[in-house]
Amino acid sequence: MSQNATTQNTRLGVWLMIATTIVFAAQDGISRHLGALYPVQMVVMIRFWFFAAFVMVLAARQPGGIRAATHTHFPLAQAIRGLLLVLEVCILVVAFVKLGLVESHAVFTCYPLLVAALSGPILGEKVGWRRWSAIMVGFVGVLIILQPGVAVFSPWALLPLLSSLLFAIYGLLTRYVARKDSASVSYFWTGFGGAAWMTLVGIWFWVPMAASDWIWMGALCCTASLGHWLLIRAFAVAEASAIQPFAYLQLVWISGIGLLLFGETLRTNVVIGAALVVAAGLFTLWRQWVKAQQARRPAQ
Repeated sequence: MSQNATTQNTRLGVWLMIATTIVFAAQDGISRHLGALYPVQMVVMIRFWFFAAFVMVLAARQPGGIRAATHTHFPLAQAIRGLLLVLEVCILVVAFVKLGLVESHAVFTCYPLLVAALSGPILGEKVGWRRWSAIMVGFVGVLIILQPGVAVFSPWALLPLLSSLLFAIYGLLTRYVARKDSASVSYFWTGFGGAAWMTLVGIWFWVPMAASDWIWMGALCCTASLGHWLLIRAFAVAEASAIQPFAYLQLVWISGIGLLLFGETLRTNVVIGAALVVAAGLFTLWRQWVKAQQARRPAQ
């Protein structure tokens, strides 16, 4: 009975992760549309206003309410997490507009490799030669996508790489604060802190928005919140190692949106490079799972 329940939970977690990737792909497509029409700072600010309201509602329903959600052992690290996230989102949306959804996500997909590479110096975790080899293969894939010295190199191509670096550091800080802060506390600080940082900047870029685009803005806010909720639910019902590989499906959905709705093209070097990045990322996830299993064995 316990085994069937576990299997069912894992299956549910996989479907929730797949749903998460679909919602996040739709979110990015809407971000590209709005980012081409209005200042990115304003678009991201409104998105985080809604996100902050969403996390406050969730926090109010938890034991201890909003007061408990704000209690953190790492106030500086939590504030930096919020800043890193809004910077990452702003840079990535600019990349969507300037570079396109397909190529931006093909490069951004390397962030798990950056997490693995930086986990040693930032968190003191041991990274073996197998994972370092996978990291090198992944970065070869990024170079194939960017084609420096082969094609006419666009400085915009560095934006998704910078965005993935910021997101990797954000992820590592999330793991760092998780040593004492609960997931609900970190989630609250992500939304509220991100909204506070973006308001300081975005309010100066406010311009009138057409009534029809407010509908798209509402859809962006809803997909952002729904995507995060689905992600939380996915990790609540299944182990991360079992469902994390399905996160790469977002690259498939976003490529379809870019090709069908925005008329983007799929170049051969992008396909080859993205395949290397994804393969290296999956190998890195597998090695993390192996290390986790080995760490559990003595306790059993």
